[in-house]
Parts: sequence; C-alpha cells; structure tokens
Amino acid sequence: MIMSPVFPALILLVFLGLATGLKSGLDREEQVQLQQNLENEARALTRDLEQDFLNHVIALRRMAQRREAQPDLPIETWREDARHYLEDFRTFQAIEWIDRDFYVRWIEPMDGNLDVQDYYVAFSSDRHANLKESAQTGRLDISGVIELKQGGTGLVVYAPIGSGDDNNGFIAGVFRMDQLAAALLTPRVLENFRIDILENGEQAFGLPARSGKMEQFSYTHAVNLPSIDWALTITPTVNWADRHRSIWPRATFFSVLVLGILASLTTLLVQLILRRNQDLLRTRQELDEEIDQRMAVQQDLARLESTDTLTGLANRRFFMEDLEHTLNQADRQLRQVALIMIDLDRFQTLNDSKGHQFGDELLIRVSERLNELSNERIMVAYSGGDEFMICQQHVDGLEDVIHLLGLLKGCFAQPFEVQGERHSITATMGVAIYPQSGLDADILLRNADIALYRAKEQGRNTYRFYTEGMQDREVRRLELDRDLDEALAKNQFTLYYQPQLALATGLTGSVEALIRWHHPQKGLVPPLDFIPLAEESGRITEIGRWVIQAACQQLQEWQDSPLAGLRIAINLSGRELGEADLVDYIASCLTRFNVTPEQLEVELTEEIFIANIERNREQLARIRKLGVHLAIDDFGVGYSSLAYLRDFPVDLLKIDRSFITDVTKRHDDAVITRAIINLAHNLGIQVVAEGVETEAQLQFLKDHHCDLAQGYLLSKPIPASELPALLTRGLLTEKL
Repeated sequence: MIMSPVFPALILLVFLGLATGLKSGLDREEQVQLQQNLENEARALTRDLEQDFLNHVIALRRMAQRREAQPDLPIETWREDARHYLEDFRTFQAIEWIDRDFYVRWIEPMDGNLDVQDYYVAFSSDRHANLKESAQTGRLDISGVIELKQGGTGLVVYAPIGSGDDNNGFIAGVFRMDQLAAALLTPRVLENFRIDILENGEQAFGLPARSGKMEQFSYTHAVNLPSIDWALTITPTVNWADRHRSIWPRATFFSVLVLGILASLTTLLVQLILRRNQDLLRTRQELDEEIDQRMAVQQDLARLESTDTLTGLANRRFFMEDLEHTLNQADRQLRQVALIMIDLDRFQTLNDSKGHQFGDELLIRVSERLNELSNERIMVAYSGGDEFMICQQHVDGLEDVIHLLGLLKGCFAQPFEVQGERHSITATMGVAIYPQSGLDADILLRNADIALYRAKEQGRNTYRFYTEGMQDREVRRLELDRDLDEALAKNQFTLYYQPQLALATGLTGSVEALIRWHHPQKGLVPPLDFIPLAEESGRITEIGRWVIQAACQQLQEWQDSPLAGLRIAINLSGRELGEADLVDYIASCLTRFNVTPEQLEVELTEEIFIANIERNREQLARIRKLGVHLAIDDFGVGYSSLAYLRDFPVDLLKIDRSFITDVTKRHDDAVITRAIINLAHNLGIQVVAEGVETEAQLQFLKDHHCDLAQGYLLSKPIPASELPALLTRGLLTEKL
C-alpha cells in the first residue's frame, strides 16, 4: 500500500492537537486538584474545630452536672474545679456560674474579668429568649460572636444546670476569638491560608494570610456546632498554590508531541492484543464453569438416584441394581453371596408413641452404626420403613455369614441416644444365600424376607436362614393377609370368652374377650396367625375398634340375663392406644349400647404402658375417667417398674403365665408371684393369675390370696352362647 505524502504532516497535526488538548485538560485537572486539596484542608480544619469545641462543651456539661448534683457546692470547691478545667483547656477566657436570673455570680479567674461580676447576660431580647429556652429545655446555648464585657471579640457557651423548674442557672465558658483561633489553628495553617469565620452568612471574624492570597481559590465549609450557624472559609496563599502546582502539563505536552505517534500506535496494538486475550480467557472461563456445573449436576443426580436422603445409605433401587451385578459376577466366579434383611424390633411402637421425628432420628443412628461395617465386600442399604438390607460378597462358607450376623447384632448391643433419651432396641434378621436360596435378585430378596418373617415368629432378636418349605408357609401367610380385608368387610370375626374366677367367693365376675376368625375355607384361625399380620399392615386399629363394639354389644345382650353383672376385659395394642379419638370411640360405644363403663375393662401390656409414659398417662387417665377399668397384662415380663404403678390409674395386674406354669415347682417363680400379689395389694390393686392349668397352681394362688384366676383348668375360651350353661352348671366352683 502506497501512503500519501501528506500522511506524516497529517499525523503530526493530529498529535499536536492531541498534545494541546491534553495540556489544556491537565491544566483544568490541576485546577480541580488544587480546589480538592483546598476542600480537604477546609474539612480537616473544620473537623478539628468541631472536635476541640465539642471537648470544651463536654467539660462545661460536666461542671453543670456536678453543680446540679451538688446544689450546695462551696464556691472554693467550684473555683478549684474551674481552675483545673482552665489548665486543661487553655482556650477559655473564663468560666462563670450564672444564676437562674441570668446574673454572673461566680467567675474564674477574677483577673481580667472583674467587669463581668454581677453582669446581666440576658442583655437583649434575643439573648433573654435563648437563655430562657435553654434553661427550660436543658439544651446548650451559644451566644455567637459578640463584643465581650471584658473587651475584645468572643463567644460564650452556656450549659444549663438542670432544666425546667429544676434549673439552677448556667455554667458558661467565655472564649476570645483571637485566643480561640490561635489555639485551634496551627502555624502551618496561618502561614498558608486566610481564615474567615462566617456567622449566619456574614463575616464574624477573620485572620489574614501572612503572604499574598489567591482570590480565585477559596472554599467555605459549614461548622457543625449546636445552636449556632457557623461556616469556615479558607483562601490559600500564592506560595501554597505554587507548591501544589505540577510541571506535568508542560512536560506532557512536549512528551506527547515527540512520542505521540509511536505511543499511540503502540498503545493501540497492545490494547488490541489484550482485548483479544481477555475475550479468549473469558470464553475459556465460561466454558470451564459450564462444564463444572454440568458435572456437579450429574453427580448430584447420580447421588440422589442411589442414596436415601434420610439415612445417607444406598437406597433400595441402587441396592437391587448392584445386587444383580454382584450375582452375575458371582455366577462367573462360582462364588456365594449372602443377602440379609434386617427388621428393627419394636420400632413401630416407638414410632407411634414418640412421633415420626423420633423414628427418623433413630433410623439415622442405626444407619450410622450399620454403615461402619461397610467395605468393598459388604454393602448396607436402607429398604424403607424399619428395614435394612445387607449384601455380603465373596462368601466362602456359612461361617462368614454367621460372623457378619454377629457383627450386626453387636451394632444393637449398646443403647441408641435419641432426643436426649437412651433406648435399647434389637433387630431380627432373615438370610438368603446365593445360589442355594435363589438365582436372581428378586427371588433372593423374597426368600430373605420370608426367612425374616419366620425369625420374627420365633420371638424376634434372632435370625433365620431361608430353607425349603418356608415358601409354602409364606404363601399361606400372604393369603391370610389378603383375606383380612374380606374378614373385616364380611364380619367373619367373633369373640370367645374365658372366665376369671374370684378365688375368695368362687364366683365369676368377669371374662376376657379373645378374638377368633371364622375363615370360610380354613375354619377357626387363632389370633397368633393373624394378629401379627394385622399389626404389620396397620389393620390392627380397625380390628381393635371391632372388638370394642362387639364387647359393648355383648354386654347389652346380657343385660336382661343371669350374666348381666359380668365385666368384659378387652386387649388394646400400642397403635390403638396412640389413636387420638380412642377415648371418644369407647365412650360412643358405651352410650350406643347403653353399657355402664364399669362393665368394660381395658388390658394393655407393660411394654405399651411405658412406651410413651407422658402421652399414655394422659390417654389412660381419660379412659379411667370414663369409669372403664384398666389392667396390666403380662405383668413381670421385661419392663416391670414400681414407678408406673404409682403414676398410672391401674385397677388390675395380670401375672404372666410364665410365672404360674412352675409356681409349685420353682422357688423363684413362687417368690416372684407372692411378691407381685403383695405389691399389688399394698397399692390397692387386684391381681389375676393367667395360665392356671393344675389343681396345685390353683391352691397355691388361693393360699396366697390372689384375687382372680384364669386358665384351662377352669375353662378354655368359649363362645358367648356356651357361657350361660357353663356358669349355671357351676363347673368353675367345683375346682375350689
């Protein structure tokens, strides 16, 4: 490309204009900077003046407060205080006490101030109004710049002593303006500036500069003082302005003129390079951030898909997918895999009685302990509810699984601390081994669940391995579970009654109602086969309500018969007791069938009684308030406590059959039985012995004054239709 001959001259003219404009701009900037420096000086000077003035005001306020606190302060003491302040604050011309009539009574020092003694400071209407307002409100008053009585120009600050009717005059500080300026203004300030003090916009006092001043520069700044309108104007000297001027405008002009073209081209090139690099860097950062965000989202999604949000363990879906993968590997490597299902014993009772938040926290504590067993061979997962799943890989023999079961039981050896309370819980486990117990994950899981159910049937806190034959029993169990809904709908339940014999009289005053299920195909199904199913599925509440209604209906039917005086005892589960409307339902049934509350008795196990003492106490108190009797079933097994016998309104204790079975053979059972009878009688509670099956047992109970007996020796549970004939024949009394 061929450049035009005029191109260099054109470039020179451009940069000459640039240099000229730059110098002009720098000159203006210099003027602005000078003005800014002047403003900073004015602000600093004003700030110092305000602070120093405030210190003087605080001193006067302090003297006024002391005079207010000590109205009878001697004048000599006051003068000594004033002298101290005069020494500390040398700006004061004098310190005065002015009485409430505005006359100067005390003054320090007296030298140079004698003309002020007994001077009337409210010498004008404005001063009189201002001082009167200050005395009334207690606010500070400043006279402004005035001609002092002592001579010269100054101002007076009045600090009221009290306010309103309690005002006792003023403590006044007198300042001479020349002394005030000399004290507040440094030699540097006086050397470089003219100082003017404006009051209400008019010049009240001025200090001239020591050298020529620059009239085009000045700055006025308001002074923040109470009750007075002051402003400070400073005008710099020529020397101060020269010291703050810079050679850069001229130097810049010549530098830009000489180096302008090169500097301009170089700057342009550098800017282009930097801008391109910044754009590239910004684009790279945006790409990196987007990649990081995508990776974080993918990780969160993967974690959410595989992890239970409550426990932090693997969830059921992820566990089953991993189990399928593990079984495929085990098939290729000809290895065994163990699947362990864990169910927490009594968890539902605690969850119902303590609340779901308690249950969630307990699950978290259990998860933490179980997760300590996790390693490359063991996976722990949360299945839901109160169930956990364990997968053990590379199982060489049964002893490996049994060792792991021991470790799992050890996780429950120590109590769990939840919401400040310590709770001991146990776990029941079912085990299925691949390939013996199933060839895929679903079958293995189903069989482990079957083994778990069989272990729970054995009494919990144990484990069972899946074996052939369990499947048939599980099928029967599932059929019963399915038929329970139909049983409730078609009223297939019935109540059997087992009499309770009064040993002192030989009469039968009460019976226990025991539910039976008349299954259309399986015949009479005992409670042991379907009550656990009902508790697991939650149907136990509906069945319990049916029992309450059926018992009340039976009592109504007996009202015009020889059995009219009988009391019926019914059993309640922990879940039923936790229902908020239970008491209302019992009351409605009593009213509906016209039954007196004393004819109904509610039995609960010890475990239910103490599961949630505070809530149960209130619920049981409401039941007892209806007039319904309360009985503790299975007393003496596991949770016996004297405290709750005192706290709960209990009418009856039922000694567990485990003590009665060998009461005539084992000394310790006999001692425990006698102790329970004596304890209950001392508390005014009647005692029933369950499971009486021999004449010797009956005689023992009678000899030790047990109130009631119940068992197959006297009568097995029978339908209501057979009860009148049994009582009429007097078969029960023959045993006495």
